[in-house]
Amino acid sequence: MGKRGRKPKPPIPETLDSPTTTVASPPPPPITTAATGLDDAVFSVSNVEIIEQPQASHPHQEGRRRGRPKKLRKLTDNPEIMTPSRRVPRAVDNGEHKGSVGPAVAVSDPGAAWEGVARAVPAMDAVVKVFCVHTEPNFSLPWQRKRQYSSSSSGFVIGGRRVLTNAHSVEHYTQVKLKKRGSDTKYLATVLAIGTECDIAMLTVDDDEFWDGVSPVEFGDLPALQDSVTVVGYPIGGDTISVTSGVVSRIEILSYVHGSTELLGLQIDAAINSGNSGGPAFNDRGNCVGIAFQSLKHEDAENIGYVIPTPVIMHFIQDYEKNGAYTGFPILGVEWQKMENPDLRMSMGMKPDQKGVRIRRIDPTAPESQVLKPSDIILSFDGVNIANDGTGMFPFRHGERIGFSYLISQKYTGDNSVVKVLRNSEILNFDIKLASHKRLIPAHNKGRPPSYYIVAGFVFTAVSVPYLRSEYGKDYEFEAPVKLLDKMLHSLPQSPDEQLVVVSQVLVADINIGYEEIVNTQVLALNGKPVKNLKNLASMVEECEDEFLKFDLEYQQMVVLRTNTAKAATLDILATHCIPSAMSDDLKT
Repeated sequence: MGKRGRKPKPPIPETLDSPTTTVASPPPPPITTAATGLDDAVFSVSNVEIIEQPQASHPHQEGRRRGRPKKLRKLTDNPEIMTPSRRVPRAVDNGEHKGSVGPAVAVSDPGAAWEGVARAVPAMDAVVKVFCVHTEPNFSLPWQRKRQYSSSSSGFVIGGRRVLTNAHSVEHYTQVKLKKRGSDTKYLATVLAIGTECDIAMLTVDDDEFWDGVSPVEFGDLPALQDSVTVVGYPIGGDTISVTSGVVSRIEILSYVHGSTELLGLQIDAAINSGNSGGPAFNDRGNCVGIAFQSLKHEDAENIGYVIPTPVIMHFIQDYEKNGAYTGFPILGVEWQKMENPDLRMSMGMKPDQKGVRIRRIDPTAPESQVLKPSDIILSFDGVNIANDGTGMFPFRHGERIGFSYLISQKYTGDNSVVKVLRNSEILNFDIKLASHKRLIPAHNKGRPPSYYIVAGFVFTAVSVPYLRSEYGKDYEFEAPVKLLDKMLHSLPQSPDEQLVVVSQVLVADINIGYEEIVNTQVLALNGKPVKNLKNLASMVEECEDEFLKFDLEYQQMVVLRTNTAKAATLDILATHCIPSAMSDDLKT
């Protein structure tokens, strides 16, 4: 039996950075609506996680875990060691082909021979190894950070003295260094932009020596099925460059584990391992057609890797060049329903030749909420007709359909699009300005430290997916309170600045006797005034002149503290727990 009667988890795509120490990196958050259109009918992104890294044996690093005790898992995915009988002699060294296998030939100048090999595959020299030191926030104890750890991954040089790698490779970075192929020098890098949704990061190096003798890679077009691809990088198993080859197996909208989004992606059968993250995938002509970023780890699956294709990469690069920063991928802030049932179509007034999808809900904070209405039928987007299953025949690949969220993902934040809808048997056209999406419980904090506020030992914080993961582990979808999970999956914010504020814990003191067991309970109001967000709550407490602070919590719970006594006790509680401030820096401004 699964926990709470839920279905077993599907196979788990994992990101591919290679740890050089043993502290786990955070898994990405799940979502139920597409990040490019909230269309949960296209691809489910729940139950996905980052590749698990081995835990350190330091007792003080164990985070708090709340909820039911976890069951020990059986190890099913055991690594296999290549047997000598499976090794085939090949004239390949470090991923470079050196000609056919044959008798040994004396070489008068070995250095000249190696130089010729390097010239044969110039794109290899553009692939670099990325070394990163990470210092993650501690969301359960938001006034401090976790122990730092290191990881290694791959990257490659592009035009304009820039380097691309994966966003998860430099997440919560403290220091990033790059090492060229064949070099013994590590160069300090500067992070220019991190695209969390598309899992791409852009770096640069100030040292001119790094760029000597390096030619940037050239990008190619989107490959077709069965096209050959070669993945280059620095995975585990060795220190030198590695090359694996395969073919494109599938092209569709994929779940991006790190960013909790759904964007175009390539599935390939080339072996992709930890450390390959950020490495380029080349076609037969030596052009880059994608970036390796995650793989599928399951006992029934072999050699399933995923690559970020060039349309997504170019969107990231052009977004940075256009705006001077990464602004993200826009969405059409609606949730929609398929219209495959003929009775449903008839009841909505659709003609036999009309196709589309029905709007279920609209994000109140999205610009389209001003013009679209629930039960509108979306017939087309920017002139491209939408089928009853939410797909369209885009200029994507001849003869194949793909979810219309792909068309939205090709737009930029602030762009306008024409949406044709059917409302009460009348066809209407709306010019809509696209924007990014704001969730009530955000999927990630985009590198920002968590916010908190403390009064009388009560620790208030805003709920996010990283917070839930910190509190309940990577199985937070099964361990977290049902009410929080329901809000994470289904609630929409009513204003752009709305947050879900909870009492994270109570730091025990004389003033809060009887309240010690309040954990992760939502705060609804203070002295009868609704709590919109954490900053609003902190402001109301600091400015309160009433005799009592009365906190209304969910489940009709109430916390009452004498105002003057509560504020006076806060300083002693902070000193006892070595907490530097009663509130995070972002709440002080």
